[in-house]
Amino acid sequence: MTPEGIISAIIIGAIIGILGRLVVRGKQRISALATVAVGIVAALVGTWLASLIGVQETNGVDWIELLLQIGLAAVFVAAVSGRRRRSVL
Repeated sequence: MTPEGIISAIIIGAIIGILGRLVVRGKQRISALATVAVGIVAALVGTWLASLIGVQETNGVDWIELLLQIGLAAVFVAAVSGRRRRSVL
């Protein structure tokens, strides 16, 4: 992966992670770094799932892929936030 690819993955991951946090109700107790990491993982898994169902490449904006990524980020944020909440108590 090129340096530009790594930088774009971090930026897109941050955006996907933030959007995922916005979808989850309540306060999430995870750091900004964890949000970016969750976003990167959700973006990669969402792209992989989109390729499996055949909607990775479409004309214009890939809305289905984007919704998959944001939905996965929300699930991952909730999972990480819930896990940290249990470990603190």
